[in-house]
Amino acid sequence: MSGALLEQLDGLLGQAGMLTASADCAPYVQGARYGQGVAVAVLRPATPEQAEAALSLLHAHGAPFVLQGANTGLVAAATPDASGRQFVFSLDRLKDGITIDADERTATVGAGVRLSELNEAAAAMGLCFPIDLSADPTIGGMIASNTGGARLIKYGDVRANLCAVDAWLPERGGMLRFGSALRKNNTGVDFKQLLCGTGGAFGVILRATVRLHPLPAQRATALVVPASSAAVMPLLAALERDLPEFIASVEGMSQEAMQAVFRNVPSVRNPFPGGQVPPYALLVELSTSLPARALALDAVLQDALGALMEQELLADALFGDQDMLWALRHGISDALRHEGRVIAFDIALPRKHWAPFRAWGREWLAASYPGVRICDFGHVADGGLHYNLVAPKEGPQALDDEAIAALRTTLLDAVVQQYDGSFSAEHGIGPYNRAYYQRYTPAPVRRLAGELQAALMPALQWRNVQFN
Repeated sequence: MSGALLEQLDGLLGQAGMLTASADCAPYVQGARYGQGVAVAVLRPATPEQAEAALSLLHAHGAPFVLQGANTGLVAAATPDASGRQFVFSLDRLKDGITIDADERTATVGAGVRLSELNEAAAAMGLCFPIDLSADPTIGGMIASNTGGARLIKYGDVRANLCAVDAWLPERGGMLRFGSALRKNNTGVDFKQLLCGTGGAFGVILRATVRLHPLPAQRATALVVPASSAAVMPLLAALERDLPEFIASVEGMSQEAMQAVFRNVPSVRNPFPGGQVPPYALLVELSTSLPARALALDAVLQDALGALMEQELLADALFGDQDMLWALRHGISDALRHEGRVIAFDIALPRKHWAPFRAWGREWLAASYPGVRICDFGHVADGGLHYNLVAPKEGPQALDDEAIAALRTTLLDAVVQQYDGSFSAEHGIGPYNRAYYQRYTPAPVRRLAGELQAALMPALQWRNVQFN
C-alpha cells in the first residue's frame, strides 16, 4: 500500500479519523456473526466533506475498501478480507446533525446516526422512525441493507420510508443527491432506490432524508397460542381482516426457540400456565395514535382474540407486561448461542408455503441430521423466517463445515426451488450469501446488475458485495 496514500489520509482525517493499531482496529474487522479479516487502516471521517475527500483519495490510488456502519450486519458485507489490503471505511462518525421537519414528517441525518439517536430526537416532536430491530444500526447501514424488522406489516421497510440520499459515486462526479422530501415526484428514474438494499455496491451513502411517523399513543400486545401449525396463517388473515387499521406486528416463535430463552436469559420469565411452552406462539401487537379516551385498544385486542378463539383458530391468549413479551422475542438470537452451534438461515416464504415448509424441514432434518434442533422464529406477517438450527458442538452428532455446507445447500434449494422463497429475506448478499446469489439468480439478471455496478462503483474498490 502506498505510503503517500497513508500520509494523505492521516493528514486529512487526523488521529481520531484513521486507526492503524491492531487493538484500535479490532472492533471493525470482526463481523457481528460471520467474517474476520485484516485492515490496512480504519478510516472514520467526521463530515461528508472529509468522507468525500477520503473516498476520492482511495479511488485515485485504486485502493480497495469495505463500507461499514454500526457493524451489525449478518452476511460479512462490512468485514475486510484476510489479505490485509482493504481499508475499512467506517461511517460511524458521520453524525452531522439531525434535522427534523415536523411539518413534512421527515428527518435528514448523517449516515452514521444510530436508529436510537434518531428516534430519541424524533420523539421530542411526537414522531418516530418505526423500523423495529433487535440491533441499533446506523441509518446509512439500514438503507444499504433495506432493513425491515418486526413492524414491517404496518410501516413497510426502509425503502418505503426513504425520501432522499446524498451519495458518492466515483464515476459520476462525486457527491450527488437523489430524491427529495416531496411525497409525489414522478419526474424520472428514482435513483435512490438503486442504492437501497444493495449494500453500498452502487454508491456510498453519506446522508439521507427519511419519512417519520407519529408516535403511537397506545400499544396492545398479546402472546397468542394458535390452535395448530395449520391455523397460523388463517389466524393471521383473520387479524388482518378484523383489525387492518391497528395491526402492527405478528411475530412467530417456536417452542424450542422460546425454551432456549427461558433457559439462558434469567430476566425473561415464562408466562405460560404451569410453565408448559406450546409448540408455537405468536406475539401480536396493535398500535394506534388515538388516545385511550377515544379508543380502548387493549379491549379491542381482547375482543378480537376472543372471537377468534370461538372460531377455534387459537387455543390461548396471554396478556401482561408488553416489555417482557418483547424481551422474549428479542432474546432468542443471543439465547441460541448458549445452546450449541447455530446454523442460521434468513429466508422468506409465501404464506401458502409457510406451514408445508416447516413440516418438510422437521421431517427432513429428523431423518438426515437427527442431532439438529429447529429453533425458528420470525416475522410471520411478512413471510420472513429466521430458520435457526442448533447442532451439537461435539460428540457423534456434531457436524463439520462440509456437512453444514451440504445441509445449507439442500435446505436453500428447497426454499427457493420447491417453496418459491428467498435465500435472503432481509440480511442481503455479502460474502456469506455470494455463492447462493450466483446459484439462484438468473445469469441475465446477474449480468445486468454487474454492468450497473461496474458503471457506478468500479469493482477494484468494492469486493465484498458483487452482483456479477
